[in-house]
Amino acid sequence: MGEALPMPDIKEIIDQLKLQRSILKDGGYGRSVRAPWKAIQLFRDSLTCLNFDEVVKKHPCSECLLWEWVPEEHRDDDIPCHAIPLTDKGDSIASLDDAAQRDRAEQILMEWLDATISQLEERLAQQQRAASSTGGE
Repeated sequence: MGEALPMPDIKEIIDQLKLQRSILKDGGYGRSVRAPWKAIQLFRDSLTCLNFDEVVKKHPCSECLLWEWVPEEHRDDDIPCHAIPLTDKGDSIASLDDAAQRDRAEQILMEWLDATISQLEERLAQQQRAASSTGGE
């Protein structure tokens, strides 16, 4: 078995989630100009996806920065990040898209991104405080 790839650091994850949030805010999940008949998939059709613009997955989803939020029982799904619980009730992109609630899915995803970014920024600040109090970087 190959050596595991290093996990991205918190700052990198925050930056990628902010990019995802920006894409969502800017209406980046509208219809594709190249394939207007094809529905755009949240996360999967984003620049932040390791397999963006690939017909067949070239990178395992386990290398994705979203992997830590994917529930164990959904890690073998075709698009595992669609199973990430975005609300306390367990709403996910998959459950909302299945119910044809795209606008609601985008709104809930935006709320999840905001909350997750805030949590990670706090964790990063704590790490930085701990490093500076011990004299490390």
